[in-house]
Amino acid sequence: MKADSPHILCVNPWVHDFAAFDFWARPLGLFTIAAILRQNRVRVSFLDCMNRFHPRKTNPVKVYWDGRGPFDKTQIPLPRALDAHLGHVSKKFTRYGALKEWIEQDLLAMDRPDLILVTSLMTYWATGVAETIALLKKIFPDVPVVLGGIYATLCETHARKYSGADQVITGPAEPVLADLVETYTGFTLNEMPDPADLDTTPFAALDLQDAIAYAPILTSRGCPFSCEYCASSFLEPRLRRRSPENVFQELCHWHNNFQVKNFAFYDDALLINPERYAFPLLERIIDEKMDIFFHTPNAVHIKEISAKAADLMFKAGFKTIRLGLETADFSSHRHDIKVKRNEFFTAVDHLRTSGFAKDQLGAYLLCGLPGQNLDEVEASVNLVKGLGLTPVLAYYTPIPHTPMWADAVKNARFDITAHPALTNNSLFPCVRSQQDLDRISQLKKIVK
Repeated sequence: MKADSPHILCVNPWVHDFAAFDFWARPLGLFTIAAILRQNRVRVSFLDCMNRFHPRKTNPVKVYWDGRGPFDKTQIPLPRALDAHLGHVSKKFTRYGALKEWIEQDLLAMDRPDLILVTSLMTYWATGVAETIALLKKIFPDVPVVLGGIYATLCETHARKYSGADQVITGPAEPVLADLVETYTGFTLNEMPDPADLDTTPFAALDLQDAIAYAPILTSRGCPFSCEYCASSFLEPRLRRRSPENVFQELCHWHNNFQVKNFAFYDDALLINPERYAFPLLERIIDEKMDIFFHTPNAVHIKEISAKAADLMFKAGFKTIRLGLETADFSSHRHDIKVKRNEFFTAVDHLRTSGFAKDQLGAYLLCGLPGQNLDEVEASVNLVKGLGLTPVLAYYTPIPHTPMWADAVKNARFDITAHPALTNNSLFPCVRSQQDLDRISQLKKIVK
């Protein structure tokens, strides 16, 4: 007879890639789902294949001052899809995360779950998802596995055919979570967040981790822009915001109860409409004299960096600022240029005046776009360096359901539609000539 409250296992799968590092990367959506389940008295377990702090680890864990650090890694064979379309690849292909035998031992020691929920992030990490689900099926062959997340949403057909999951869901999981749990376990979730009010969503269950090196924070969902290369508007069609007070209470929760010092904003729109959202939050943090650090790996919109914004960000404890510059060719209309030259220079001046040091400021520059002239990239790198900022090359990943996808398919030097792994930005799929590939290698050296 089934227990009143089911046991649900939430899984963060392995990453298969040529290179990976923990740049404040946590499965925030999965932790949010886990929090909703716990709110409904569901017994939740968490299996983190990417656990840098696995209890079976004997070597010291390397943790930078800001919470980042390297993953454990194991070299694995190149997936057949890559081998067949690329031929010989000199780069080493790697499983990043905890050792496979550790994860298998974790599963064997675990009580049998009634349902397994697996998330997915980058589309080109599809083989890591498949390997994780294969192991779950080996240990718990009769337990249903449901896959969601970014890869599942953007590459739904591929995920249904090759992931090994019993069911694939697309888009945000909250609207379908209650139906999923009732279908597979017979249990009813009575307390569900209001999709129109993000403040009703419980704080993500980050405490399920063995250690909380940093806390990801999302003050909003969605983005007011629709950049050609980005899938944000497909994944989250409308912009929704949490109240500044709700976000502040979450910061207090992790800092006061779990001694978390570093926070990474995952927002696409952190500084949009700042008088109503960001400024009240930052002023509250400053007033409370909270000794915490903030990082913006998703970049902030340059146009919104006023003198007041820069001053509040500095006083509140922002330590890593990434600007969404994309290119310093301000005359170009090839892509969605969101900032003018004078706006960029003014924003940088505000940040420097407020007290930010050179090594705290970086600007993302797109590289490897279909048909891109690398002269433009080099000029952008030089301009950014000339201003005393760190140029950060953001290598283009072709993503289905984006306006640029058709252009990427047309310009790619191999068939990127054959397998998501072929869109890996380490392969520079839309850079057609060896000369340009060599030049990108030189640009990497200039940036360093």
